[in-house]
Amino acid sequence: MSNVERDPQETVCGGEAGEGPARELLTGREVVLGGTRGMKVTRTLPNRDRRMVGAWCFVDHYGPEPASMGVPPHPHTGLQTVSWLLEGEVLHRDSLGSEQLITPGQLNLMTAGRAISHAEESPREAVLHGVQLWVALPDASRDIAPAFEHHPVLPAITAPGVTVTVIAGELGGVTSPARVYTPLVGAEMTFDDQARIGVPLRPDFEYAVITLSGGVEADGVDLDPGPLLYLGSGRSDLTLRARRPSRVLLLGGEPFEEELVMWWNFVGRSHEEIQRFRKEWSEGDEFGTVDGFDGEPLPAPALPTTQMKPRGRHR
Repeated sequence: MSNVERDPQETVCGGEAGEGPARELLTGREVVLGGTRGMKVTRTLPNRDRRMVGAWCFVDHYGPEPASMGVPPHPHTGLQTVSWLLEGEVLHRDSLGSEQLITPGQLNLMTAGRAISHAEESPREAVLHGVQLWVALPDASRDIAPAFEHHPVLPAITAPGVTVTVIAGELGGVTSPARVYTPLVGAEMTFDDQARIGVPLRPDFEYAVITLSGGVEADGVDLDPGPLLYLGSGRSDLTLRARRPSRVLLLGGEPFEEELVMWWNFVGRSHEEIQRFRKEWSEGDEFGTVDGFDGEPLPAPALPTTQMKPRGRHR
């Protein structure tokens, strides 16, 4: 799933280093993808005041609910998409010729680089529950060739009543095989009722957690599904305790100091770049063709009437 809003707003990100430990509860907004009858998601990044956590710049949480996903071919630049399911299955197709079904516990990682297009659909109507995440590529890597990876098995850390699956990056000496371009971590933590864990953190990273199901206490804050708890940087560990069987997503990374412009499905550095990306998607062939999807590619929305400018991560 990607950003298929009909009227996307400019998002500005990056530009400031970590600020020390924090406890900021960031409420998401409901977004309906694909029109009024589309699938509902809760988008907690980018948020009104805080745009990124490390290089993580986009967090959509959807379900659990009966749904049929059908996202037409659409473009991406300057980012990686991370698809993670808790329930259901989604079929990925892209302009590289990749065709891959993803099921719970597996990772689909797509690196847009300079240009890629893809489509996503659920083969059948069933309960869908998952997250779609974006990672911004640093300037040195954002024009690399596009790529796709599927990882059916990922490394994990276990403790009594807790399993921590390292989706991307490194945590506690365990490293995911997924290729990333900035120091970061993404991990899912599965808890039995009342289970507790102390997670080792890097003080130079900033972190956030979001509950996907159940409910936990994170750093003394009760966290139910919905909001994202931003924890800041300067921490060497994080204690979490489940109040019932739960699944939690931990995101972290080295503060992303580059300034970005993020609009629709593009991550760029200037208004002119975004304008060029949109024109190429509408009129050119840089993004390639997605075969096998029964439908037309997604048309690009109109550009904002004001000049988009790269800015820092805060308003």
